[in-house]
Amino acid sequence: MEEIMELFSTDTLLSLSLNVLVAVVVLILTVVLSKVAKSWIKRLGLSYANLDDTLFIFLSNIASIVIQVFGFIFILQRFGFETTSIVALLGAAGLAIGLALQGTLSNFAAGIMLIIRRPFKQGDFIEVAGKMGTVKEISVFTTELASLDNLQLIVPNGQIWGSCITNYSIYEKRRLDLKFNVAYESDITIVEKLISDTLDSDPRIHSVPDRLVRVDSIDSNSMSILVRAWCNAGDYFMLKLDLIQTVKTKLDANGINRAIPTSKIISKN
Repeated sequence: MEEIMELFSTDTLLSLSLNVLVAVVVLILTVVLSKVAKSWIKRLGLSYANLDDTLFIFLSNIASIVIQVFGFIFILQRFGFETTSIVALLGAAGLAIGLALQGTLSNFAAGIMLIIRRPFKQGDFIEVAGKMGTVKEISVFTTELASLDNLQLIVPNGQIWGSCITNYSIYEKRRLDLKFNVAYESDITIVEKLISDTLDSDPRIHSVPDRLVRVDSIDSNSMSILVRAWCNAGDYFMLKLDLIQTVKTKLDANGINRAIPTSKIISKN
């Protein structure tokens, strides 16, 4: 009976009341701090236009969870629970999850680097990890591309960060390189003039830097004419196709023959 009375003694009730009060205060502070931290990190992301909001949304959620976990552990400790084992359990669980999700964590780390370093942005046309397409979305784990034939390509960020990234949209100008093979006996002056006139008549080709039309190589039966010209990046593909067709038509109209491999057969009598 005395032991029961001790449980309800004034000191015990005061101590219990104080613990409950502290727990309530800590709980309220934990909720408030988690919301404030979450809101602050989101606003921080919005203040930097060159950084993706996805990363800051993810980090705000992580920060909120971490604050809540620490608040919960503090409350348990206040009521006399042994929290060392809980912390150790959380650490072991975190290690196990990290080992099980090595690939996912690698993609996450790569996604953070892609969002921070910004080697490409939404709308850019890129080639990466053996894939080519227009960037539709960059998330913390994957990047979505739309291929040239409008197929959805989901590429893990780990593959992107670990490979060479070719961004075709980063610069306004591109250099177009073409080669035309003509017969060895063709008049070089006429061939170069025909190609140069074709370049001069196309307004998509820039006058600066200077274009180049020169014989690149000669073998036993043909000559290779190298053509280099600068254009806007958006005109590159159609300009390339148009020049090939126009130059071919002009060469044919002026009797310039295409190089055809030949071989000589020598018979021994």
